[in-house]
Amino acid sequence: MRPSQCYLNGAFVPLDEARVSVLDRGFIFGDGVYEVVPAYARRPFRLDAHLARLGRSLGAVGLENPLDCNQWAALLERLLADNDPADQCIYIQVTRGVARRDHAFPANTVPTVFAYSFPFPHVQAGLREKGASAVTLPDMRWLSAHVKSISLLGSVLARQASAEVGAQETILIRDGWLTEASSSNVWVVRHGQLLSPPMDHLKLEGIRVALMDELAASSGVAVRRRPVAEWELRCADEILLTSATKEVLAVTLLDDRPVGAGLPGPVYAALYAAYQSAKRAELHSS
Repeated sequence: MRPSQCYLNGAFVPLDEARVSVLDRGFIFGDGVYEVVPAYARRPFRLDAHLARLGRSLGAVGLENPLDCNQWAALLERLLADNDPADQCIYIQVTRGVARRDHAFPANTVPTVFAYSFPFPHVQAGLREKGASAVTLPDMRWLSAHVKSISLLGSVLARQASAEVGAQETILIRDGWLTEASSSNVWVVRHGQLLSPPMDHLKLEGIRVALMDELAASSGVAVRRRPVAEWELRCADEILLTSATKEVLAVTLLDDRPVGAGLPGPVYAALYAAYQSAKRAELHSS
């Protein structure tokens, strides 16, 4: 493989040579936002939706978007061409820049813009076939989870709780209601319907949320957007996770108890197949 290349503040440089000041507000305060864009065969998937969400996150924290959509697209195209393998993810991060340490926004700082590529971490075939395991925890994160902030300590601690017991994800509950997982959106299947909590400030608007509406429609699966109670999660016929890297993944063990029959179910199978069709369709339309 070729040495990894990244983008930092207007230049493409080897990843291991990229340097940022220790006074960068991203380092000092976690004052910035990020985005992760999946790419198949070096072509970004749902790029417009990812860039739109990046713009919303920037606006929510009072940062101007440093690049327009065409510039972002060109940046990603260059990174995808310069890095291996063909299936990649592009991580984008924008911080408020370098300034003397002070909580208030500094005046006239230049945002730090960083992006790099990493190989797409495809879910292993064995895990797809048997399904993932998950644990539950109270959702202790901040109340602006709709912002894709680089301040991810709450999600890091939640994910560590599942990692320590060999599970693949931590599903979060706030006051008896499902929010999301440490790095995924969560879907509950009951009586053939796909239930999804409505998007609000307690949840990140996953790009796959809108995509799942399309996939469900094409698969004949009814979707209901409404609050999902913890008891419904625990009595689910199926539980699904969606994210840029998981795509659609079945949870078959929750807190050491089988979900439904303990195997990936028919709704998962239909939506996963539809997801692969959507990837192929976008690839062929590019």
